[in-house]
Amino acid sequence: MKIVIKVLLAAAIGLLLYMCYESVMTPIRFEKESDARKDVIVARLMEIRRVQVEYKNRNGVHAANFDELATFLNEERLPFVLREGTLTDEQLEKGITEQEAARQGLIRRDTFWVVAKDTLLGRDYDVANMRIVPGTNVEFEMDTITITSTSGYSVQVFECGVKYEHYLGDLDPQLLANIKLKDVAYERYQGLRVGSLTEINNYAGNWE
Repeated sequence: MKIVIKVLLAAAIGLLLYMCYESVMTPIRFEKESDARKDVIVARLMEIRRVQVEYKNRNGVHAANFDELATFLNEERLPFVLREGTLTDEQLEKGITEQEAARQGLIRRDTFWVVAKDTLLGRDYDVANMRIVPGTNVEFEMDTITITSTSGYSVQVFECGVKYEHYLGDLDPQLLANIKLKDVAYERYQGLRVGSLTEINNYAGNWE
């Protein structure tokens, strides 16, 4: 009987130690995995922001969806300036401009028109994959609208993001719920987002 009690006691102690260990390690593992996923998603959102800004510079409006962005990247051509040589301090003091130096053959400035994808993201970039949240089969949510600034000007804005449940849904549900509740309390977007449909934030990401 005493042996059984000792075995049960040892098992209980072992279970208690395991539970204590897990109570400490679970949040640590959650944060580590969450940060790793966040890094790759943020990198993708920054790519999308870069393309949307250039799209608006060229077209006067943001792309309404990823199909429009893909067409822009694959078909639009952007100027690329090949720069060889720089003006010396002596040339600058003499007031020589880059245009004058190029005409004299002192430096080289040639403009080429290159496919937007190559210029903005690199020749090997997978445009078709841009819309997919890294590590998932989910697409980013993206939209654009025109809002009125406090000074009365109409400003077009865009927003692109992904909710927590779409990229953290397989992790500890309670810890995920805690993050979402905190954002609800502070009226923040519950996920990762660049831009905003409700305010003019100069394309800022909510991680910045």
